[in-house]
Amino acid sequence: MIQGVHDIYYNVTDMSRAVKFYSEVLNMKISYETSHWTSMDCGGVMVGLHWTEGEDIPSFPRDSHGAHCGGTLTLSSDDVSSDRKVLEAAGAKILGEVDESWGHMLIFEDLDGNVLKLQNAKY
Repeated sequence: MIQGVHDIYYNVTDMSRAVKFYSEVLNMKISYETSHWTSMDCGGVMVGLHWTEGEDIPSFPRDSHGAHCGGTLTLSSDDVSSDRKVLEAAGAKILGEVDESWGHMLIFEDLDGNVLKLQNAKY
């Protein structure tokens, strides 16, 4: 039966570029790597990167709150404002930012257009 979450993964068009972004910018650790799949450890949760063999990744509707299709990985952050600067410098596209009573959240796209979020929860 179900024992937990095995992984969350994103399709990527350029594996080496994606691995560099997820390891150096998002600070995830490589735990397994082949030419078609890389597993990244994100605080005990496995985030997978699956190479599309260079095929484009289909676009889907999104706005300043994130994607309107599928799921979205939300990463914990202790300083969303500082992390925003790092993401922008690395080429991530910022979609939106929310600072409410429940938390400070940044919505962004990785280098392949996959939507992710950073959140500093206030609860």
